[in-house]
Amino acid sequence: MIRLLGIGLIGFLLLWVQRSLYEKLWRKSLYVSVSFGKEPLFEGEQGELKEIIENKKRLPLSMLKVKFKTDRHLLFGNEKGSRTTDQYYRNDVFRIGGGERVTRTLKFRGGRRGYYTIDEVSLVASDLFFLSQLVADVPLKTEVYIYPRPYDAARLRQSLIQMNGEMLSRRHLLEDPFEYRGIREYQPYDDMRSINWKATAKTGDLKVNQRNYTSLKSVRIFFNIQDDNILKKDDAVEMTLRIVASLCQIFLKQGIQVSCYGNGVDIVTHSPLVIQPKAGQGQMDAVYRGLARIDVEQPAADFARNFEEILFQRSQGSFTYFVAPNQYDDFVELLTRFQETGNPFLWFYPSSAGKDPELPPALERCIDIIRFEV
Repeated sequence: MIRLLGIGLIGFLLLWVQRSLYEKLWRKSLYVSVSFGKEPLFEGEQGELKEIIENKKRLPLSMLKVKFKTDRHLLFGNEKGSRTTDQYYRNDVFRIGGGERVTRTLKFRGGRRGYYTIDEVSLVASDLFFLSQLVADVPLKTEVYIYPRPYDAARLRQSLIQMNGEMLSRRHLLEDPFEYRGIREYQPYDDMRSINWKATAKTGDLKVNQRNYTSLKSVRIFFNIQDDNILKKDDAVEMTLRIVASLCQIFLKQGIQVSCYGNGVDIVTHSPLVIQPKAGQGQMDAVYRGLARIDVEQPAADFARNFEEILFQRSQGSFTYFVAPNQYDDFVELLTRFQETGNPFLWFYPSSAGKDPELPPALERCIDIIRFEV
């Protein structure tokens, strides 16, 4: 009996010692890294998330859980987590010996444009006999950009050529006031000052002087994603950002300076998007990053309040585009005033409705409806 009690006491002491040892030493020389690949992705592309666990001490860890959360729009193929409305909780289990290093690569797909981060990892371990649960939180910072997939460039080029003649095919857009070329039909986006009243009186139809084109120096692209509906039109917003990306890409490839302004709120800066005019691939990267960080969960900023002053600033050799899936009164009124002051523009209007939206009559011929399916 005494012998049994002695064995039991020794066993208890061993359990207590190993438990105390693990509680004291389990985090020592244990290194954890969770990181996305360095390269950004486009919507639908596959990426990698790498987990590295290194245990530099001799004490083994028979069970180590690595838990973290990220966004539900990062779609992991090997589901070992749970999803909530906005978050995805990952829970990976490792068994790692003393002096061992384990690397695990997780594949995921970028389901939707966005800027995604992992800011913390929770570690849950146990002693050899699972008598205690040992928990620690490890701060870290890893991020991945999922760029919007550009809209069909060929479709946009067709619209640009149809509505602005030779502007893309010849990299020309703005008329040179000193080089007369002929007379053509009046278009709604024409400056009233270009009307040839003599030719108009002869034909009975408005005619304008047609001049040779001068090189397009820069393009301004504005987008308005205001959405006051109870049921938000997320698909229309995402299509808007894809069209913006494609327009920027079209002009930057031609060496034209591009600036981009939008009332979507940046998830990092908490401000509307403002990208000053530049040319080159670096500018395209800046546009992609800016569009990726637009937070559709936040209400859009007031478009007129933020951009009216910029909009009415005259810039020699520049042309203006708008992309907006809505026609709220204040926005239409702003564009109408912009047109009346002699500023030509084009408005791309994404719509998923079964029939085309009813357009404001004064701006109708400056609008190109981009139809898409949800």
